[in-house]
Formats: sequence, C-alpha cells, structure tokens
Amino acid sequence: MASDWITNILEILGQYGFLGIALALMIEIIPSEIVLGYGGYLISSGKISFISALLAGITGGTIAQLFLYWLGKYGGRPFFDKYGKFLFIKQKHLDAAEGWFNQYGTIVIFTARFIPIVRHAISIPAGIARMSFYHFLIYTLAAMLPWTILFLLIGMQLNQHWNTISGVANAYIKPIVIIAIGSLIIYFCFHYIHKKRRN
Repeated sequence: MASDWITNILEILGQYGFLGIALALMIEIIPSEIVLGYGGYLISSGKISFISALLAGITGGTIAQLFLYWLGKYGGRPFFDKYGKFLFIKQKHLDAAEGWFNQYGTIVIFTARFIPIVRHAISIPAGIARMSFYHFLIYTLAAMLPWTILFLLIGMQLNQHWNTISGVANAYIKPIVIIAIGSLIIYFCFHYIHKKRRN
C-alpha cells in the first residue's frame, strides 16, 4: 500500500491533472506504477481523460529518462559515482544497468524498462556510450506506451483502492520481467547466430 506521504504528494499533484502526473513521473521519487495507478483513479473518477493521462504518463516518463541520458552523456560515470545518491540512483543498479547495456546493446533500452533492477538506471550507460539520441528516444517511447497503459488500466479497475497497486502490480510485473528477459535472450541468440553465419 502506498505510504501516507506518497498519497499526500499525489493528491496535491493530482489537482493539476496532466501536469501533475507528468511532473510526478519526471522527478522519479515515487515508483511509476504508483503514479500511474493514481492516474487511473483520476480517470475513473472523471477528473482527467484517459488520453490526457496516457500522454502525461508517456511524456513524464520519457523526459525523466532523457534527463538521465543527458547526464550520462555529458557527466559520465564519475558524475553518478559522486552525485548519483542525490538522484536516487544506487551504485548496484548502475553497475547492473551498465552490465546489461554492454552485454545486450541498444535493444536493452526497450526491454530493460520492464525489469525493476535496471529500468531506472539503464538510460545512464546509454548516454555514457553516446547511443544515438533518435534510437534512444524511439526505444524509450515504445516501452513507455504499454507500461503506461497497463498501470492506468489497473488504477482504473482499483478506483479508490488505487493505493494498493504495489501489491497488485507484482502479479503483472513478474510475467513482464520473464517475457522481457526471454526476449533479450532470444534476440541475443539470433544476433549471435547471424553474426557467426556472416563470418
């Protein structure tokens, strides 16, 4: 269940509709599934339209990742080693994200969005590696769309019980993680086989 301080922040930001949801996702203090769950509640209570909430979720989530991408590109790993804690980026999460990015390449920008351990930090190694901004943006938007829709719909279903979404979300996140990791492995295998045949 969402804690009281999270509920209070969301209730304040929720008064601003589109901007409130987007801002809550940009600052990344509150897990995105909780923010989007609250967005679903706002939809079900008629305070915001589904399209507005969807655009807010995609916009806010993408801007947050672009911010980390640019910090990675212009600040590098030393910046996060020194200031990462102030951005709620844990060292172990950054190490894991770098490992995933180095092992699987740019495609991980899409699949890692669904994996709790690395999804908040995966944009950083992309920036450090100076990944194409266009490809980074496309992969990020492609991942934000299904994630946003899923948790808005769950929030709508929960309605006034939206603050229980953390417990409910686990039933959805686990199979998503399995599918994401499985997709990475399949992609990596096909890529490896194709590379071997070319050689």
